[in-house]
Amino acid sequence: MRSENELRQAEIDEQARRRNSSVPVPNDGEERRAHRTQAEIDQEIAAMEERSRHQQATLTRPPEMPPVRPRKALMIVGLVLLALILAGGITLLSRASHERALAKETEASTIPTLAVVHPAAEQPDEELVLPGSLLAYEESPIYARTSGYLVKWYKDIGSRVQQGELLATIDSPEIDQELNQTRAARQQIIAQLELARTSAERWENLRKSDSVSAQEADQQTSGYKQAQANLAAADANVRRLEEMESFKRVYAPFSGVLTKRNVDPGALITAGSGAAGHELFDIARVDPLRVYTSVPQAYAPYIRVGASATVTLQEFPGQKFPAKVARTAESIDPNTRTLLTEVDVPNKNAKLLPGSFGEVHFEVGANVDKVTVPVNAMLFRSEGPQVAVVGPDKKVELRKIAIGRDYGATLEILGGVSTSDQVVINPPDSLEAGQEVNLAPASQNAEQGPISPQQQRPQTPQQRENAPMQQDANQGKQQGGRGR
Repeated sequence: MRSENELRQAEIDEQARRRNSSVPVPNDGEERRAHRTQAEIDQEIAAMEERSRHQQATLTRPPEMPPVRPRKALMIVGLVLLALILAGGITLLSRASHERALAKETEASTIPTLAVVHPAAEQPDEELVLPGSLLAYEESPIYARTSGYLVKWYKDIGSRVQQGELLATIDSPEIDQELNQTRAARQQIIAQLELARTSAERWENLRKSDSVSAQEADQQTSGYKQAQANLAAADANVRRLEEMESFKRVYAPFSGVLTKRNVDPGALITAGSGAAGHELFDIARVDPLRVYTSVPQAYAPYIRVGASATVTLQEFPGQKFPAKVARTAESIDPNTRTLLTEVDVPNKNAKLLPGSFGEVHFEVGANVDKVTVPVNAMLFRSEGPQVAVVGPDKKVELRKIAIGRDYGATLEILGGVSTSDQVVINPPDSLEAGQEVNLAPASQNAEQGPISPQQQRPQTPQQRENAPMQQDANQGKQQGGRGR
């Protein structure tokens, strides 16, 4: 009802407004309504109200809600905004966490995982055994000093000769004739010298009586002196040719054994050792023999001149030949990191032959620390043999090593690593110094690193750690044997 009253009142107000307005109305009905009196309008309103009383209500009023307070509405809006902000923040944090985890996983996948083992300490040796070559104490090729034809040789290969013993004879007819000619020329010079001496004495006496001029006397004296010089030159030439004659006989320069003979009787001999010259014999002094060997740098401080040593050869099993350290190079070779050492071994009965290969045994005591590493830990690069060692910061360090003996599955290392180092097994070729790596579990290390039979009794914590590797290897061998 209230709404109808409001509508009706609005319509009346509109009619009044139009009536009072000076704007012309477009149709006649509206003009007539404009001239109606106030009483007519009131009657019409009263009629409309009467009709509205008898009409049923068609509109349902909405339930009346209590008015919302402004402060409570603001709180609700703030809580909704706060919830949205918190949800967005949690989403961003979750996404950032996933991204960091992905980046960390990606970075971890780029770091290689390597297996490592500790080098095993080896029992120190009481002696050092090194390969060596037996060489003659003195060895020299023998050449001819005069040209000619070989008449005869008196000693063949294997002959033992003494110093100054005749080895061969050479025929040199040109030297013989040249010597005879020089001797004859010397006799001519002697005759000229006698005449020059007599003339000089005579002119000297005539000068005293002013029978000749001083110039003439000086010329005769100078001629005498020149004849003396010619005689001295002739004597020297004769001696030279006599020396050349003596070279027709070839003698041994020192006592030894002939190892080569390269000529036969009738062969043309050319003097000298140049391109045209040809050696006649090779002679070697075989008592004593020199044995040269290279001592690793780790053992160099224990090698002393005059120290005792022994030499063994494969062809004389069980025999040891006494020797002494004669001299050393007193310098470490930078290419091999070794000390060149000479050992002299007596050879009175000529049992040892020069050029043989043997082993030299040095008594160095138990002062050299040695370890063994698996052979698959080696890195072969241009810098020489190396191993990769992982430090406490899990970064790789490439170290040069000095190799001793090769046991097959393991190598003896004389310097460069210790038992506390972590040596990488099967290092990749791309491994670089300073590279960060991850360490594989101990079980994987045991699968990769074989240990030599010398380490069957672990004596250090590192050996005890590496002991399972040897056990696994032994089990594999036993299973392989049963399979066969």
